[in-house]
Amino acid sequence: MKKILALSLFASAILMAESEIDAIKAELQAQKETTQKLEEKLDALSRQQESTSVNRSASFSQNAYLPDIAFILNMSAVGRDVANGDYENFAIPGFIDASGATMPFNKERGFNLNYAEVALHSVVDPYFEAVVYFHLQPNEFEIGEAYVQTTSLPYYLRVKAGKFKSSFGRINSKHHHSWYFDAQPIIYKALFGPDGISDPGVQLQWIAPTDAYLMFGAEALQGTNARSFGDNESNNLYVGYVKSSLDVTDELSILGGISYAHGKNTTTNATDVYGLDLTLRQELGSYSFLLWQSEYLHREKELATRSDTQAGLYSELIYQYDKNYAAGFRYDAITKNEADLTSYNGVDTSGLDKYSVMVEYKPFPMSRLRFSYSYDRTKVINDERRNINEVMLSLNIAAGAHSAHDY
Repeated sequence: MKKILALSLFASAILMAESEIDAIKAELQAQKETTQKLEEKLDALSRQQESTSVNRSASFSQNAYLPDIAFILNMSAVGRDVANGDYENFAIPGFIDASGATMPFNKERGFNLNYAEVALHSVVDPYFEAVVYFHLQPNEFEIGEAYVQTTSLPYYLRVKAGKFKSSFGRINSKHHHSWYFDAQPIIYKALFGPDGISDPGVQLQWIAPTDAYLMFGAEALQGTNARSFGDNESNNLYVGYVKSSLDVTDELSILGGISYAHGKNTTTNATDVYGLDLTLRQELGSYSFLLWQSEYLHREKELATRSDTQAGLYSELIYQYDKNYAAGFRYDAITKNEADLTSYNGVDTSGLDKYSVMVEYKPFPMSRLRFSYSYDRTKVINDERRNINEVMLSLNIAAGAHSAHDY
């Protein structure tokens, strides 16, 4: 009887063990199926995430190559003690003959819509970027600049090709709305006209690998500027310059440059222009600074029957009080004028200079109101030397992705 009972207990234990094993196997199978389903869902989520990342990457790359667009509007109200018709026919003895002046800005007494400028900048690919400036004036549409330049050349080199403003001197490459005064310096107006040196051509620049900034540049341009050059048989203008800057202290920086331009004028003889510029900037606070900027230009122009030697300068002092207010003073002068002045017989051609003061208010960084006064003694009107008083209120608006200007 005991044996039968023992065998029964043993058989029951075996049956229970087999039942537990079956239960464990069933539980393991269920867990395996659950794990497989989770792995499938994880794979699906991973594929979805990879697809989203690819789309985001493609979208980013596409947006990175869309052009930045900026729009600039410039207008003014002018008061001047010379009638409009007379002012249009001014002459600067030895430089500009009567009726030879071009005045795209602030021409009329009263109100002027000087221009609207549309600027586009875009990265073309890893090697090039493109820049275009369209100038729209009331009766004119002009491509101010349109060029491509390299972004990743070795050995600190950069190449620019197209139509562009030359880097000759300090102010030539800057656009009108970025000047500290609304009027162009007299010596630039006299030697190069309102557009300065701006031509189709090619530019090469090299930055020396030194602690202080040192840049060498060379340009080959078409030379269409009729004031000093203008031989249109072929490209005839060549420009070279050296520019440097040095931080004397954390607050004081000095920028300087030497420039040279050589080309043929309309008589197919040579014109040489030499330039020297110096800028000092003293930081006074987060938004406050004192800036002194000066340029001296000297021209040797060989004509058919004579050779003209002329020179002049401008010097301006700018005080930026804070991010809203600034004031400035500028002095312009023709310092040498060895030219044919016989057509001004009886007219005093000495002391050709100009004084200008300005006060400006910027309610926000992209808008500017500027009030200025000038006393101009450089012009002859109707065969008479005229001292011209002018007051001006100008408004400049910039909208869009507009890069900061060099100071």
